[in-house]
Amino acid sequence: MTEAKTDLVNYRVDEGIALLTLNDPPANTYSYDMMRQIDACILTARMDEDTQVIVITGSGEKFFCAGANIQMLANFTPEFKYYFCLHANETLNRLEQTPKLVIAAINGHCVGGGLEVAMAADIRIARRHAGKMGLPEVSLGVLPGTGGTQRLARIVGKSRAIELMATGELFSFEKGQELGLVNQIYDGETPFMEQAMNYARQFTTPNKATRAVGRIKRAVQTGAEIPFESALALERELQQQLFQSEDAKEGLDAYVNRRKAEFTGR
Repeated sequence: MTEAKTDLVNYRVDEGIALLTLNDPPANTYSYDMMRQIDACILTARMDEDTQVIVITGSGEKFFCAGANIQMLANFTPEFKYYFCLHANETLNRLEQTPKLVIAAINGHCVGGGLEVAMAADIRIARRHAGKMGLPEVSLGVLPGTGGTQRLARIVGKSRAIELMATGELFSFEKGQELGLVNQIYDGETPFMEQAMNYARQFTTPNKATRAVGRIKRAVQTGAEIPFESALALERELQQQLFQSEDAKEGLDAYVNRRKAEFTGR
């Protein structure tokens, strides 16, 4: 197990899973400093060959993340705020485009920029009755400026996204699941993070061909944003990469010989 603690983000790798924990209690709001640390952790996980899945969560039990630190923003110039948003966009794009599965483990309230962070993940799981989610930035006279307007529209559709952001509604994780924002909701009989890590382990070796999982992610995340014919070309290129992998050979051989595949991530 690899562990590292910074001021604002805890990072550890356990059995192929990199766990990033936002750590600025009570609400785990992010500042420029925290976003830089998130960025560094994403790059570390991306480059680490032993990391197969990334899980991001918040410290404590009340908040996943309440978004940007408003007091910090109130003290800076409009130019700084612009570059702060630009860097946050770049960081979440890196998270979204890293060819490893990213799971947001929503342990508490997930609002504003916190939901924007969660939407940059590939899969979102939540702890039942642990809090609310939504994008209430309109109440501050601004819009969700860390990819919220774009990712929410792509997940729930344009009309529903506009309504949710224009009203600033906060809603339950159950409604989030109905909207397609939440994939799974877990009850509290077992500690939530234990459930989250167990969920993540199904996507690691030897259970899954992690290269295939990562390229499925990239085919969808990138392909959905480009013309269809270009997306098909990307899909073919990613498939060709997988045909050359040891896991593809193992998977095909296991199928032919009617045995369970044992994937290595190579």
